[in-house]
Amino acid sequence: MFCEDESSQSSETNYHQLAEKIKLWGAELGFQQVGICDVNLSEHENYLQHWLDAGYHGEMDYMANHGMKRARPDELLPGTLRVISVRMDYLPENAAFAKNLKDKKSAYISRYALGRDYHKVLRSRLKKLAQKIETQTQLAYRPFVDSAPVMERQLATKAGLGWTGKHSLLLNQDAGSWFFLGELLVDIPLPVDKPVQEQCGACVACIKICPTQAIVKPYVVDARRCISYLTIELKDSIPVEFRELIGNRIYGCDDCQLVCPWNRYAGLTDEDDFSPRTQVTDQQLISLFNWDEPTFLKNTEGSPIRRIGFARWQRNIAVAMGNAPFDEDIKNCLLSYQCQSQEKDEMVDEHVIWALTRQNEKECAEQQKDRRLTVRLINTIEKGLPRDA
Repeated sequence: MFCEDESSQSSETNYHQLAEKIKLWGAELGFQQVGICDVNLSEHENYLQHWLDAGYHGEMDYMANHGMKRARPDELLPGTLRVISVRMDYLPENAAFAKNLKDKKSAYISRYALGRDYHKVLRSRLKKLAQKIETQTQLAYRPFVDSAPVMERQLATKAGLGWTGKHSLLLNQDAGSWFFLGELLVDIPLPVDKPVQEQCGACVACIKICPTQAIVKPYVVDARRCISYLTIELKDSIPVEFRELIGNRIYGCDDCQLVCPWNRYAGLTDEDDFSPRTQVTDQQLISLFNWDEPTFLKNTEGSPIRRIGFARWQRNIAVAMGNAPFDEDIKNCLLSYQCQSQEKDEMVDEHVIWALTRQNEKECAEQQKDRRLTVRLINTIEKGLPRDA
């Protein structure tokens, strides 16, 4: 459904027809939804500034470097009149969320990162969409996929793709939140779509479930506390106060999405590119920690995981190994790393020492428990079976 816009020109009917074609082409290219909006995001500028002023962006300096440009798409591409916002679902078959989280000796990787790098997939499709539009009219365009100062969720909301949930992610009544967003900035006056009504109501499940309490209030996330930030964006040591809370999550976190009632209705992706890769799916922590850097680079080629680099990869796994139940193999793996003669990364080494300390503490606790049980058994025998004691 379109609404009228004062910027429509004499060829309005043609632009209406073109907009319909764009949505058909989008579906043909694998997008589950296509919406169109104008570029006015002025209502979000105060929120953005307050969020930055509070330091909630952490070390993500790029969030602040562009100032209010994030809320002004026409400054990214002068002459931009409209943003074509697209949605592509990524939930794979047999996601095995609970199984993976329950096995503390296995590595949990956010489901969006198990397949091919979504940036490449969506950007390629957006370019193809632009090329189709060019067959109908002159066009200046620029595609974005989580790669530039663009307020993509606010644009998607304005384009009618969904509403912003209290976890700050976009929600769609048919797809939940298991999808990627992309934008195509264009300089043609297409008719715009209407936003949809928010449907979160009084639900606060996402706020309550967050392990690190990163959702400080509805719609506001302190990235510095978010496990996705801590395991992906943070370049330095993970603060000790958050390490135990990370559990076995070595890349990203899906908790706030997993408890969202709207994700009960999410469909599965039919994109082969988003199918989980065996190298990083259902893998034990020890197996992944034993990769050397060439193996890491090989096994994460074309994957979003590669961007964090080998040191952060090992840092994250070390934390998860420290959080695992006591295991002799895990302890020996960590000790083996410490005994390496080659030069070690200081950051990784710090987290390995922390993990070893945690494993040693758990081993001692198990031994003390065994001793207590043995003492109890001896006392029971001596009192109940004095003849056979």
